[in-house]
Amino acid sequence: MTTPEKIIYLDYHSTTPVDLRVAEKVMYYMTTNFGNASSVDHSYGDAAAQAVKQARQQIAHLINASPKEIIFTSGATESINLVIQGHISQQNSRAKIIVSPVEHKAVLDTCKALAKKELVEIIWLKVNQQAQIDLEYLEKVCSGGASLLCVMAANNEVGTIYPIEKIGAIASSHHIPFLCDASQAVGKIPLNFHDWGITYLAISGHKLYAPKGVGALVVKQSYHLQPIIYGGGHQQGLRSGTLNVPGIVGLGEACELRQLEMSADESAIAILRDQLQNLLQSQIPDLVVNGDLNHRLSGNLHISIPDIPNSAIIARVRHQLAISGGAACSSGAIAPSHVLQAMNLSENIIEGALRIGIGKFTTTEEIETASSIIISAVNKIHQLF
Repeated sequence: MTTPEKIIYLDYHSTTPVDLRVAEKVMYYMTTNFGNASSVDHSYGDAAAQAVKQARQQIAHLINASPKEIIFTSGATESINLVIQGHISQQNSRAKIIVSPVEHKAVLDTCKALAKKELVEIIWLKVNQQAQIDLEYLEKVCSGGASLLCVMAANNEVGTIYPIEKIGAIASSHHIPFLCDASQAVGKIPLNFHDWGITYLAISGHKLYAPKGVGALVVKQSYHLQPIIYGGGHQQGLRSGTLNVPGIVGLGEACELRQLEMSADESAIAILRDQLQNLLQSQIPDLVVNGDLNHRLSGNLHISIPDIPNSAIIARVRHQLAISGGAACSSGAIAPSHVLQAMNLSENIIEGALRIGIGKFTTTEEIETASSIIISAVNKIHQLF
């Protein structure tokens, strides 16, 4: 079996390696300054509480929010559930939720579970073949009123970036609370929580070089949610449980580093992405690039090789190259991508889809080697037919 460190990692949308500078801070708060942030009777607790306070400030600075608006969670999935379940449970009648069909499963499955209980009615938005939202249709459905709007900041499969400022303005004009899943966007593109009409923003640490198991929910002041976890009344009673101080410190440090380095990093990542795209297109003439090529994450390259199943490619490269046939959000289940289906792409494009994610630690040498590995795999499969 090939050890992971020998494999070129190009699955940054699934998870990112922890930045070593972040890891050092996490380790310090695990082994040296390991106090409980709720322990008010000694200096260990004081130091932990101060570290949590600083992390709130670091996160708030990156997204232009107030530190008081930040609630720490185990990740974006919990944050999303807290919003959807906590918001809907306060409604006196069956609620309407406006949802993009290309959202992460954390949004879709939660909404569908509530719909199955007849607690909500889902109003589906329309997307085009680049996964972009039909804003005219959004305006139309918002004019009919709703309890909540759910649209992500950037798509986790095809990398499409959404016009969140415009979407937030539409939601605000109709007085509809707006949940934005920003898991793939925070630290990669500028976001402005205060000025863009966002009510709730979900963040996941492990998508931006922080540890797994920590995230945040940003809740606009004056908005209230019904908690889904009880036991101690931590974090304004919204999310009980002992705070994960090392993870929170790691998330804060990662956000500060993204604030300082995002612009330069993402420009360099886009150059590598374009290099890989050009190398593949030069040797695979029928290769299709999916998503909105003018509005996509710098590290995203979502391709399809028509009539070659993605499983055939992955089976041949998996010991040399870490890439994905889709999103890592379905417990390893193999099924056609709901995102590509919503985009109304043809069956052979969907079956041949591969998601490549490039990050700040990807090198030019790795890009060149990865292109050769993929091209070789495609050629070998073609020789079989």
